[in-house]
Amino acid sequence: MKRLYRTQHDRKLTGVCGGLGKYLKIDPTVVRIITLLLIIPTAFFPVAIAYLVATILIPNEQDIQY
Repeated sequence: MKRLYRTQHDRKLTGVCGGLGKYLKIDPTVVRIITLLLIIPTAFFPVAIAYLVATILIPNEQDIQY
């Protein structure tokens, strides 16, 4: 079963983009670039709020039990 979590080793801020990259099986850098491209036209706030909510809701890699 696939699990979504925030990465511990591939994080720049909180590990959300690294975790999404692992979950979607793509390079986390691509997820980061897409996030930045979404932040610019939406005037920062909707994507930033979604990122903060994801940080709160998605557990850390070390907090999940397999």
